[in-house]
Amino acid sequence: MKILLATSELHPFSKTGGLADMVGALAKFLAKAGHTVGVVTPLYGSVKVDRATLQPLDWRLDLSIGLRVAHGTIKTHTTAEGVTVYFVDQPELYGRPELYNDSAGDYPDNPERFIFLSRAAVNLARYLPLAVRPEVLHAHDWQTGLVPLYVYHGRTREAWLKSPKTFFTIHNLAYQGRYEGPRYGSTGLPWDYFHTEGAEFHRDFNMLKAGVAFADQVTTVSPSYAEEIKQIEQGCGLEGLLKRRAETLSGILNGVDYEEWNTTANPHLPAAYSAADLTGKDHCKAALQLEYGLPVRPDVPLFGTVGRLADQKGVDIQLEALEVMLEEDIQFVMLGSGSKPFEEGYRALAEKFPGKIACRFGFSQGLSHRVEAGCDFFVMPSRYEPCGLNQMYSLRYGTVPIVRGTGGLNDSVIDIKEDVSLANGIKFRDYSAAALTKAMYKAKVLFKESELFAHYRANGIAVDFSWERTCQDYVKLYKRKG
Repeated sequence: MKILLATSELHPFSKTGGLADMVGALAKFLAKAGHTVGVVTPLYGSVKVDRATLQPLDWRLDLSIGLRVAHGTIKTHTTAEGVTVYFVDQPELYGRPELYNDSAGDYPDNPERFIFLSRAAVNLARYLPLAVRPEVLHAHDWQTGLVPLYVYHGRTREAWLKSPKTFFTIHNLAYQGRYEGPRYGSTGLPWDYFHTEGAEFHRDFNMLKAGVAFADQVTTVSPSYAEEIKQIEQGCGLEGLLKRRAETLSGILNGVDYEEWNTTANPHLPAAYSAADLTGKDHCKAALQLEYGLPVRPDVPLFGTVGRLADQKGVDIQLEALEVMLEEDIQFVMLGSGSKPFEEGYRALAEKFPGKIACRFGFSQGLSHRVEAGCDFFVMPSRYEPCGLNQMYSLRYGTVPIVRGTGGLNDSVIDIKEDVSLANGIKFRDYSAAALTKAMYKAKVLFKESELFAHYRANGIAVDFSWERTCQDYVKLYKRKG
């Protein structure tokens, strides 16, 4: 198949979160499976690529944004897997050090920046040479939410007879690209798409809603999340539209790139290990305790977490639970950054319980691997989680995840109450510190039950969340809609 992906960020060139990882991996494994794959993404000032190697296309983008015309070009880069990256080069819009914001907050022209990106993606899909002209145009998150609408407009108003099928993936429904209603005027589209079943949302302009309303197929990054967002608790105001589009809504669990996330040939780990021989994992635990300045004790359960310190991630109930659990004989390590009050909460715990908890603020790719490998348990008590990746990394690393049963956490972790033979993690349901504390107590007991603990670890390592598998699910969906 010929497939074009549209995204505002793409690993390894630009990244603020999981969106970049997911699109980068999807493109890579679609290409490895033999498909013709392109990705449209901005050429930000911070993009990590040797610009001298970029190939300019004989292609000008003269696209209207409201009352003015913005001029841009396309520069291409071909990855080792054969993915063609179409960088949209428009310095006025993208030549900034950060992707979406600076110290003053979100860039005020973000709607126009991503209107231009969506128009550029559709322009490429319509006019690329036949050999690479896509049959599938797959847009990701609110920044490319207008892609399906532009294609729909082309089909219905401009007789675009061989337009690609459009797919729109919601990575996090809480972020919708919602702006004042008049900003819709910058799209250049007729105002008759600005209504309650289209791009309008309580008189505002909602870019994600446009993607949901006009895509041929809407997906989320886990089956459970696809169901949850149809309910008022997690629908973020769009549950009605999502229910009406239920026949075109499905969830596909994100995959893991095991070429990067592995325990046998990983430059970030101090020792290698596998399901057949976990000796190296013991070395990783001892090395992690040393790195964090904790006593090296193989007999104590080591808990850990990596991620953003944000409400979504359940940091509030984790801090409460740790107040109780750190009275026990356990250790805890944290890697992350975010909310200042949450950072202060961890610092206070480190002062209160020296030798039991240690924190590293910020992010380090290498250290994230070492936390996953060195811990006995990985804690993810998310308030909601569209997919989540760390629980999947944990499973492959033989680290038992403790998760709240929501979204992708629910889909990827199996509690012993659900299946004794396949149990690989500890799951709780209530969003409360008491429920998390109970789950951590269960983990402490499990740690002492060596045979059962080994059973959990072996089950986790055996689970296949490979991108090859996930890629097949997307291709089946592409073909069914095609």
